[in-house]
Amino acid sequence: MLKKIIVIGILAFGLTIFAQEITHESLVINIEVPVRVFNGNIFIDSLTIDDFEVFEDGIPQKVEAVYLIKKRTIERREEKKRFVPETTRNFYLFFEVTEYTPRIGKAVDYFVNNVLFPGDNLSVITPMKTYRMKPDILDTLPREKIVSQIIGILRRDTLAGSSEYRNAVHDLAGLAKALSSASSNQDEFSTAEYQGLELDVQISMYAELLKKLEQIRTVDQKKLLEFAEYLRDKEGQKYVFLFYQREYIPQIERRVLNQIMSLNQDREDISHTLAGLFDFYRREISFDIDKVKQAYADSSISIHFLFFAKPAAYIPGVLMVEHSEDIFNAFNEIAKATGGLSESSANPVSLFQNAVEASENYYLLYYSPSSYRKDGKFREIKIRVKDKDFRILHRSGYFAD
Repeated sequence: MLKKIIVIGILAFGLTIFAQEITHESLVINIEVPVRVFNGNIFIDSLTIDDFEVFEDGIPQKVEAVYLIKKRTIERREEKKRFVPETTRNFYLFFEVTEYTPRIGKAVDYFVNNVLFPGDNLSVITPMKTYRMKPDILDTLPREKIVSQIIGILRRDTLAGSSEYRNAVHDLAGLAKALSSASSNQDEFSTAEYQGLELDVQISMYAELLKKLEQIRTVDQKKLLEFAEYLRDKEGQKYVFLFYQREYIPQIERRVLNQIMSLNQDREDISHTLAGLFDFYRREISFDIDKVKQAYADSSISIHFLFFAKPAAYIPGVLMVEHSEDIFNAFNEIAKATGGLSESSANPVSLFQNAVEASENYYLLYYSPSSYRKDGKFREIKIRVKDKDFRILHRSGYFAD
């Protein structure tokens, strides 16, 4: 968080004809940086203010204060200048999932029963909408009831919000089976709903479904930036736990595509459509990663990217190919830029536990930039521990605006 303090200086000049007051304004900028220091997976809680080195755009900075925080409590403080850290916790559980699983429910149960305290703020973002927990809910409802309500919301919204996606994947699988069957002149993999359709129609339908699927899962940069801006003005510490479910897309094997092209060399329409399928198979990032990284780092948000794997469904005659590597790489970078974790596992509960435990202990470090200029540019922050090769997580910088 970037703190601005306006200092007004009044200069009075007595002249023979009149007295003139000149008002001079200068900015004293204080930068707050949550810092997590690990030796392996163990948080180091014995560091002092003299152990830290801070660089802004490569220039050494003077550390004004360091506070050791555990959960919401200031355990230790060292101050060359006094600050009032805001340790209120704002949690955002973000579920980018296409299928609800019981393990998601177990992750919710763990959070409500072991992490959530009275005074914490909680928002749950589903494929359909955002839900905000009432401030007094822990005083009015038993925790098992809260767990039940959240799980019910997730089940319902995942089913409704991802129905179009699941239907598109189902139809792609059916068409892939039909095309594989047609290329081998065998019917054991064929799907009744596509029998009787001409080959060019099947291929065109498959290409259109791939296009539709890309549109459904496109990451909206505008919404990402709006979310960062919304969180920027929130006081306290902000934690986003993004649950992202591994994706598989039913693809036609290259062998089958080559065979269809070979058998239909005189059909330019078929050759052109098949050639275009390879472009859909190569996915590219749909937003400016650096711009999003900087926006979230500036807002002092810790994003923990929890990528949980699931086994590919077995569909005879269809090649199920993972199609989430673009999202994984992008959000992996965003998490690192905000000082968060990025992990992958088949078990979302263990992912969540690791991320929560890592986020609950941290240092709040303050410094005043030695040569601050309000030019709107992004300032890169680098923090080190003197003479130690520890793993250090912190936000990558801020905008000087």
